[in-house]
Amino acid sequence: MKRLLFTSVLFAVLVLNTFAYDMIGHRTVADIAYHNLNIEVKKQVDNLLGIHGLIYFSTWADDMRNDSTYAYSYNWHFQNLPDSLTTQDLQNLWNNPLSQGEHLFFAIQKMIERLKKDKNDTEALKFLVHFLGDLHQPFHLGREGDRGGNDIQTKWFGQNIRVHQLWDTNLIEHQGYSYTEYSQYLQDKYSKQKSDFKNVSIFQSIQAVYALRQELYTYDYAKMHYYEYNFKYKDKLDEMLYRAGIQLANILNKIYTAAR
Repeated sequence: MKRLLFTSVLFAVLVLNTFAYDMIGHRTVADIAYHNLNIEVKKQVDNLLGIHGLIYFSTWADDMRNDSTYAYSYNWHFQNLPDSLTTQDLQNLWNNPLSQGEHLFFAIQKMIERLKKDKNDTEALKFLVHFLGDLHQPFHLGREGDRGGNDIQTKWFGQNIRVHQLWDTNLIEHQGYSYTEYSQYLQDKYSKQKSDFKNVSIFQSIQAVYALRQELYTYDYAKMHYYEYNFKYKDKLDEMLYRAGIQLANILNKIYTAAR
């Protein structure tokens, strides 16, 4: 009986590790967004999800991937993109999100649409906070052939990992911050550029993420140099997390201000 229980627990852990997106990353994004909500909007969001609920529910969508009731949402977490897309190609995919089926572009637009129709749609709100984080993780816009970097192996300080995992978890954890510390650090770091990021559209963010994704695919992960990689991409990681938080705040401020 004990052996069966251990096996069941081990299997559950493996499943969660396969599908889990980094908690620190998602909570950092949500915390940045939360601190940039208008006062009245923050009150409305707190009434729906509880105080700081936007932060705590930022990983809810990943938890639901293990619930058969939400099996339909599995593909909502990513958008497979081929190499060398032009700006117009990307724009066409964003403007016609169902052209590739129900994936991340569709999910974001669908949740925004649902919230505009019903500001009390807590499920849509919990999905949206998560998907804005996913959108800014470059390998969530990865190649279909390697499952967004999941089939590319590398080493990170002696540990065998997948490249997707590197950007989900390892690179973030390497910075050594809690989500509150990381959020505050990024808000301080980009304080003078905040107005610039506030004026960025979702599509402009997609362009930035896709450009980074293209660059990341040129790296030789069989010859990983840990400190060099961190030095080279730390600022990009920071920018993506901050972008996501400000983008989410902008969307929610517009939706809940208009809904009053």
